[in-house]
Amino acid sequence: MSVPDTPPSGRPDVPADAARAFATLRAGGIAIVPNATGYSLLGGSPEALRRIFRTKGRGAEKRNAMVGNADWHADLHVCGTRGREIVAAITMDYDLPFGCVAPFRPDHRTLGTLPAGTLAESSVGGTIAMLLNAGRLHAALTALSFAAGVPLFGSSANLTGTGPRFAVEDMQPEILAIADTLIDHGLQWGHVYAASATLLNVETLQVVRHGACFTDIAYVVRRHFGIDLPPPRPGR
Repeated sequence: MSVPDTPPSGRPDVPADAARAFATLRAGGIAIVPNATGYSLLGGSPEALRRIFRTKGRGAEKRNAMVGNADWHADLHVCGTRGREIVAAITMDYDLPFGCVAPFRPDHRTLGTLPAGTLAESSVGGTIAMLLNAGRLHAALTALSFAAGVPLFGSSANLTGTGPRFAVEDMQPEILAIADTLIDHGLQWGHVYAASATLLNVETLQVVRHGACFTDIAYVVRRHFGIDLPPPRPGR
């Protein structure tokens, strides 16, 4: 797939675009979709996810992330009261995009439907990273996936080590070429951070990645839970 010669005219049709992306993923294809912290490259089958890995040049130690919402988080993640309150404060009270890392239910009704290998390639040490509250298209797409009981996994739409992409015109040709569906909603506001979503294990409070909105997330956790998250190391 190549970038369209002209950008879409008019305002985005979010429900239609989400439905188009979901249909591609449910059929086992690859979709590029926008979210607040950069465009994602999602695969709807083990073959699609492995093609994404090969194209991006990712190492075998890397894992997929799940795109989710409050329903997916409540249903799939295993969190104590404090962990769930932290997630609610960040995503609902302060309306911030957030990469929630938490233990998951291995016997969840949807995980048993995943092809062999997909769960192992999308989890680390019994945890799944789930992107929450990342914009209108993200909300519409994850609502469709939850209603259908189809978990969606992927990673950022970029070659490994080159940083997230916040506009379609900034993506590498190799990334665009593997997409069956491309949803172009223009420049995403997360470009001001030049970083992917912050990843925080809400049970251990380990910062897996200092990313977008980290200062705000750290403020929320400190103000409302009395916990100081470690800042990024100098030069990172």
